Amino acid sequence: MEQRKIMSLGRASLVISLPKHWTKSNKLKKGDIISVDVQRDNSLVVTPSGRRSKELKKGTLYIEQDDKEDSIARRLVAYYLNGYSGIEMVSRKVFSAEQIKAIRRIVRMLYMSIMESDSERMSIETLIDESKASITSGIQRMHMIALSICQDTLKAFRNQDRSLADAVISLDDDVDQFSFLILRLLRTAALDPALANQLGLEPINCLDYQTLVHRIEYAANKAKNISRYIIKLMEAKQWMSDRLLAILLKLGVDAIESYNTAVYSFLSKDTTSCDQVIDCPKRIEEEDLARVRALILLTEKKNELLICAICSICDNIRSIAEYAADIAESNLHASLVK
Repeated sequence: MEQRKIMSLGRASLVISLPKHWTKSNKLKKGDIISVDVQRDNSLVVTPSGRRSKELKKGTLYIEQDDKEDSIARRLVAYYLNGYSGIEMVSRKVFSAEQIKAIRRIVRMLYMSIMESDSERMSIETLIDESKASITSGIQRMHMIALSICQDTLKAFRNQDRSLADAVISLDDDVDQFSFLILRLLRTAALDPALANQLGLEPINCLDYQTLVHRIEYAANKAKNISRYIIKLMEAKQWMSDRLLAILLKLGVDAIESYNTAVYSFLSKDTTSCDQVIDCPKRIEEEDLARVRALILLTEKKNELLICAICSICDNIRSIAEYAADIAESNLHASLVK
């Protein structure tokens, strides 16, 4: 890091000289205009005015003929999350029908577009302008979908509504779309102070926001898992006693309310409810899950599918409460950053 001495110019102005190698690399000369932006930490970013837009970060992903769809999707997501705006997909021979289908599915989920394609090559680009995005707005929308998934899961559970359980499962892709987009912005902002400033973020808070996004996604996944067990039980024409159902529904309501409180407290920077949210998983475990286990032993001894489903539903509900506690802890951490 170079150090420059501040000099006075006239009675009111203070000036510093620009590094010669910097002016040379940006082809600047006397009389040219530069932009000076004040960052959130009061540092300055000096940018040549009229500079070309930042070139797209591009990469090439080679696909073998026997590569599985999940492997292709994971690598494509990795490129996206690491800020690549242009991705060239190249097959060593030709794409299989299954590979093309997988690529098109994940491209839609990542808000990208296939600009050119043939049997051996696909050119994919994202047209998102990160500087105009809103982290808070994106998280709020993601949370509302996840919360809807959780609440509708309980409704399907209460009413044995197969169609609603199916709808819940289909909504999970919408949560994933927001998750990928927001995580890409956070990872880019963590490395680019100028973008972090435009997004209204402190780089260190990107870690706490990343935890928040992951936990929202996980909560939606756990609710989706519960819906799958509802469908399995209905297909097998098996169901639990009303007493057991009432306890599980109460557990679900407590966990989801805790999750909702945690997210909104994080976004509003309110830490007053953090202790209550953090204690929720322990309270659920000690007070309610013990009653569920006792009832299982008394009423469901001979039905393996039902016992497995009930235990899995309990685990998923407890996980939602634990994710809420993680969000509350991140809220406490973020509140100490000045």
